Amino acid sequence: MGIAIISPGRDVSIWVENITKIDKNIKVQVYPNINDLENVQAVILWQHPHGILETFPNLKLICSMGAGVDHILTDKKIPDHLPIVRIVDEKLTFSMTNYVVMGVLNFHRQTLRYLKDKQRRVWDMTNPEIPVRVGVMGAGELGGDIIEKLKFMGIDVVGLGNSPKKVLDYPYYDKTQTNEFLKAINVLVCMLPLTRETEGILNIDLFRKCNKGTYLINVARGKHLLEEDLLLAIEEGFISGALLDVFQKEPLPESHPFWTKEEIMITPHIASVTNPEAAAPQIVENYHRINKNLKLLNEIDRIKGY
Repeated sequence: MGIAIISPGRDVSIWVENITKIDKNIKVQVYPNINDLENVQAVILWQHPHGILETFPNLKLICSMGAGVDHILTDKKIPDHLPIVRIVDEKLTFSMTNYVVMGVLNFHRQTLRYLKDKQRRVWDMTNPEIPVRVGVMGAGELGGDIIEKLKFMGIDVVGLGNSPKKVLDYPYYDKTQTNEFLKAINVLVCMLPLTRETEGILNIDLFRKCNKGTYLINVARGKHLLEEDLLLAIEEGFISGALLDVFQKEPLPESHPFWTKEEIMITPHIASVTNPEAAAPQIVENYHRINKNLKLLNEIDRIKGY
């Protein structure tokens, strides 16, 4: 019995190497060269062809190749009884937090302004800092770490979550208080999981509830953002600029207006990249647990979507 890796267009040799290094008895097959369908008990997925999992008669476990699982849950042909697990890695959290902190500080210390000043040979010492109060949408494991690190740096930060929480050491709003949350901040960070409820949440209606000049950082999923609405919100002054790492379509098409919009900084989905060396032990452990009917590591709630 073994594992199949289905991640079209990606070199997964390092994943195979790390898995077999831990347990040489696990046979790993890689899409599209999967010939022994009956012996596949677990699959590792990233942007898999929808419907393909129906071809594995003995499948017991689905593993995401990263922290997100929306790319799996959009496949409506996945049987309800199959458990889905995701990767939880301190390095993922470390990288994501550092990226967001970078974005906040670049806005706070006006890095883009000074880059433009250098190009124009302008020496302008006025207003070197923009006071910031950061709002993190999605105060879960990753969002919570961002909040903690920003607080440690002395930056005012508040959180927004799906439901009320117990007493926290930072101001917290639940989703029914979104308007109050937006009025309390001038940097908006999206860390939400992608679900039916959160898809398209970054839209013109939400932007028009922000304080004028709010800065947007989206490192969650591209489908959270209605891209045309962001351009409109910048024109109207509700959003002053954005740092975007995720997009509706990736790679970002060459004709996309974000490439030439000077208020928008883009990076190619690199804020936090899964480390196969850290992910492989979790996958192998869950592979053995599923065969022993033991509780799985990092299993998601399919109803919640994360």
